[in-house]
Amino acid sequence: MSGHYVVFESCGNAVLKECEVPEPGADEVLLESDYSVVSAGTERANLINLPNTVADESGFPFIPGYCGAGRVISAGKDVTNLKIGDRIIITWGGHRSHTIKKAQSVLKIEDDSIEMLDAAFAHIASFSFLGVRKLKIELGESAMIAGMGMLGVFALQIASLSGAVPVIVSDFDPARRKLALELGAAAAFSPDEENFVEKVKAATGGNGPNAVVEVTGSARALQQALEYIAWEGRISLLGCTRISDVPIDFYKYVHRRGISLTGAHTFTRAKQESAPGRWTEHDDYRTFLKLVAAGKLQIRQLISEIVSPEAAHDIYASLAETKNPPLGIVFDWSKIR
Repeated sequence: MSGHYVVFESCGNAVLKECEVPEPGADEVLLESDYSVVSAGTERANLINLPNTVADESGFPFIPGYCGAGRVISAGKDVTNLKIGDRIIITWGGHRSHTIKKAQSVLKIEDDSIEMLDAAFAHIASFSFLGVRKLKIELGESAMIAGMGMLGVFALQIASLSGAVPVIVSDFDPARRKLALELGAAAAFSPDEENFVEKVKAATGGNGPNAVVEVTGSARALQQALEYIAWEGRISLLGCTRISDVPIDFYKYVHRRGISLTGAHTFTRAKQESAPGRWTEHDDYRTFLKLVAAGKLQIRQLISEIVSPEAAHDIYASLAETKNPPLGIVFDWSKIR
């Protein structure tokens, strides 16, 4: 059986290639993708070979993609937790029509009411769960989400569900700020507007937000967060700050004011058992699915376009040229079956 996958063959050049699909081993399952979601920030960074990326460290070719949903179409002889036809979350598989995974690493979607298009966002949403959980927000604390890309839009909703009041946001893009207000943000600012820091403080009672999820990965945005955050506030670094191009006075903004900076890379999460602020991937997937089923987490507003994987070259060529890519680009693998 043949399949397809997306690969960055060189800097700025994405290609859809054909491949042979292997058979699963005794403890493995073969998964067929329904949808995979483009993580625009991370994939663009690798596509254009920014510092501190896998492509920068290991070179090309590079296979992008880590978030999707699909079905089990074959299972090894020792697999007992999954069966053919089960709907599942696909993680760390690349943008591929088919993926081989250890059966024990795969989470089944138990609720038949959840649509596969929504389920495809579970893995990338889990990053935002981690970024918010690490702040250990208490009911009634104020929160700021800096950056309204896909992770930021999820973080906004999760912080609100965690009891943060008010939750405010920042982003340069007026369309993203409008979406944030529609999803419940109390205020939305552009980081380049006049008196930005003072406006953020005013929107949170004068003291600044107690908790900040920094999603942009911009050192300048982190500097701003350190200026507007409340005394003894907490900042989780969810965005990847790949380029340290802004000097920060750590005594003035961190040490003296008792600010906590916490790295929130997904590789820091618990592996086996969830703990406060450190839930496992599977527990966050389950939480995501429950919230989607209950109508408490909005997905469809994040989707910019759904395209065939055959459009990969053009999609990534466009991503390479823009610093503010569309929110949610989804590959529909049924279009090339």
